[in-house]
Amino acid sequence: MTDPATDPATDPLVQALSGLAADAPGTLLERIAARRVHVPGPLPGEHADLQVAFTDQGVAFVRAGLDEHEFARAFRARFARPLLPADRPPAGLLPALRAGRPGALRLDLRGLSDFEAAVLRAAAAIPRGQTRPYAWIARQAGHPRAVRAVGTALGRNPVPLLIPCHRVTRSDGTPGRYIFGDAAKQHLLRAENVDLDQVADLARQGALLIASDTTGIVCYPTCADARRITPAHRHGFRTLAAARAAGYRPCRHCHPA
Repeated sequence: MTDPATDPATDPLVQALSGLAADAPGTLLERIAARRVHVPGPLPGEHADLQVAFTDQGVAFVRAGLDEHEFARAFRARFARPLLPADRPPAGLLPALRAGRPGALRLDLRGLSDFEAAVLRAAAAIPRGQTRPYAWIARQAGHPRAVRAVGTALGRNPVPLLIPCHRVTRSDGTPGRYIFGDAAKQHLLRAENVDLDQVADLARQGALLIASDTTGIVCYPTCADARRITPAHRHGFRTLAAARAAGYRPCRHCHPA
């Protein structure tokens, strides 16, 4: 015979707790796990295949040139979430990769420091086909002296190609390092019609900024306004202070520093 005092079916506390039981919400798995997909990317060769992890909040991680085990290890090193295969990529991912900016695609950037988030916001604002130096990013992020820290933050960018850290270059006109390799960075910039050879040539002449004597404006060499300056009206300056001293004002589009 069952003792009523120890029978769970008759225990008042168990009965009360059972009334609180409910089915798990249908979205529970999506809240605690991330999904993974393979998609084609804009890079050639070993980096052509992208692996993308996304959560219910948006795309969280993008890497190229890794097999599934390497990608999973890299993901788990930064995110405490299970990683499961997905049937399809999130809506808007492929157009965002082609455009080189997220647009309406949601990104899940939780876990970044305030500084890292500010650096990535600044990088995301660089238009396609243009570049900005690390010092510009530092200034836009509110930490003008943290140029080296900017490089570290960009190297940890969880969603390269969507937040276009490849558009951040050295102040001497050279492209600099990139998470997928220096050659990949040059490929992406040339595909966006950035004239890396002209930028490097201008830098060798000491022209890190380009001014127009018809508009009185000074820009970064890759700025859309700078590209319209004809050689006869083009003047190069190494610093913004030198350009200002010569009577030029900074461009309102590229905001040279």
